Amino acid sequence: MYAMTSLWFESALLPQGWANQVRLTAAEGHIERVAVGVLAEDGDERHAIGVPGLPNVHSHAFQRGIAGLTERRGPTQDSFWSWRDLMYQFVERMDPDEFEALSTLAYAQMLEGGFTHVGEFHYLHHDRAGVPFADPGELAGRIAAAAAHTGIGLTLLPTFYAHAGFGGAEPTPRQRRFCNDPERFARIVEASARAVSGLCGATIGVAAHSLRAVTPAELTAVVGLAHGRVMHIHIAEQLREVEECLAWSGRRPVEWLLENQPVDARWCLVHATHATDAELAAVAARGAVIGLCPLTEASLGDGIFPAARFLAQHGRIGIGSDSNILLDAADELRLLEYSQRLAQRARNVLAASSGVSTGRSLFDAALRGGAQALYPGESRATGLAAGAPLNAVSLSATHPALLVRREDEILDSWIFAGGRTVVDCVWRAGVRLVSGGRHRDRDAIVARYEQALRRLLA
Repeated sequence: MYAMTSLWFESALLPQGWANQVRLTAAEGHIERVAVGVLAEDGDERHAIGVPGLPNVHSHAFQRGIAGLTERRGPTQDSFWSWRDLMYQFVERMDPDEFEALSTLAYAQMLEGGFTHVGEFHYLHHDRAGVPFADPGELAGRIAAAAAHTGIGLTLLPTFYAHAGFGGAEPTPRQRRFCNDPERFARIVEASARAVSGLCGATIGVAAHSLRAVTPAELTAVVGLAHGRVMHIHIAEQLREVEECLAWSGRRPVEWLLENQPVDARWCLVHATHATDAELAAVAARGAVIGLCPLTEASLGDGIFPAARFLAQHGRIGIGSDSNILLDAADELRLLEYSQRLAQRARNVLAASSGVSTGRSLFDAALRGGAQALYPGESRATGLAAGAPLNAVSLSATHPALLVRREDEILDSWIFAGGRTVVDCVWRAGVRLVSGGRHRDRDAIVARYEQALRRLLA
């Protein structure tokens, strides 16, 4: 049960645009009324600038623990694949308590960075050495506990993983903690639904790790478990993946997926870095979301997604933090735009049209696409609107980046000149979780995280 919440903003971004003197009243975590041009009332929390919290469409929360630990060059050219080997080594030693501690810190920092809901792409299912837990939802329950502790909204995406490569290749020893057969995975999906059942606003979807990790028959079985829920998959992230898919099937990954599965608006294709214009047009036509993770894609050297061409075809995008090397919604949006500028040697590439704010264009696209990728049902209200969850971020009007800024200049300055230091308070489902840029339980969360890391890295 949530108490009545009343927030008043001097300026707030509503679905219809910026408005002044905005009062939001909420009960049970959802906005009941939005009043514009009114004075604050006794008992209202008063803030200068309010914007909706952003959805984070793609996270591997436990990978927060290796951020900064893979930045030494190996004996050969480093790539996604050499990074993956280091990540596997880290995962081998992790126990459930450590997994939960790492996930809790990641979620707290997401909230501090302006994200209010996360899609957790969850493929670590078993104990060390690949031994199944007695409870198939053991680690799903730890994710739910991390979300409950921090207060972040959660779409849990139990993820099917079975093979080391295309054609059903035998998994490697270091992949044993991820792998399942369809029957066991179905039990994990059921256990995941139970794990989130008590969390306010939480839900589950289903995911396949990638085309290289499933056979066609297994993918069809996983899609069959969705039952109207959202469906996510990594795809076409690296050139090697594209080459191996061509060798296996004669089709590129996105091309094969569109020919063989009912991709529609429930789907989120994560990365799609190396998709052709024809593939992007087909994805846009089907209404699927492409989940972009610019910081991770840059960190791993994946390449640059052709966002301008996709958006020009009315494609839908969301943003995610993936490996969680940095947790900052503004930073993800900034790098998305800057990567396009570097590729095209131009400025304001992703602005929706002439004279339109680039920051507003990026923010609106991430809000719409993220909601579609994580919240089931097309009718669910989003943003600061009646009927929507009260997921809001207040920005510090006294921060140097926002001085003498108004309306869309605020978003441009937050994204391109301020970043997470501009975030003041964050509410999720009407509960204030961040104040002065700090999560309410930051100290305890960091202390537990430190203990887990000391054990893992000993």
